[in-house]
Amino acid sequence: MRNATELLSQYAEYHRDRRNIATHLVGVPMIVFAVGVLLARPAFELGGVSLSPAWLLFAVTGAWYLTRGDLIVGGAVTAVVGVLMVLAHGVADGSTARWLAWGLGSFVVGWVIQFVGHYYEGRKPAFVDDLAGLLIGPMFVVAEVVFALGLCRGLHAEIVRRAGPTLIRARPQTHAG
Repeated sequence: MRNATELLSQYAEYHRDRRNIATHLVGVPMIVFAVGVLLARPAFELGGVSLSPAWLLFAVTGAWYLTRGDLIVGGAVTAVVGVLMVLAHGVADGSTARWLAWGLGSFVVGWVIQFVGHYYEGRKPAFVDDLAGLLIGPMFVVAEVVFALGLCRGLHAEIVRRAGPTLIRARPQTHAG
């Protein structure tokens, strides 16, 4: 079982160009949202709780993120994906036309943005070589934001050591006294 450091380092090797990483900050959440929209139907009742394939997938991926060895990044990506699922279900509750337009539209636009980024990168997406890249993408995007907030400095430093710079540069540590 690969941990967050290994997964993010491997993913970062496919994402060195700042423009590519920036496109991922937009494209990856769009794709996650789109998958949530498309899987929000059909809903079914289980023990008085309304569930959907999107919520089941969220539970499995959330458990996966939380078991990668970094609780800050795992918790943050699970929370972000959870918010995207709530938003997705709100859109899916509309008409069939609205559901499909938002789901398919966000999916296609998100992937176009991704492939533009990989055009700049000059390298294929990570998931082509390892399907886990489809799960690591959201973790990578959230990790970049976590790093920007100055959290997980050790994880960020190790990823930079293994794979090179990420979009967010580590903030210098200051020591009092």
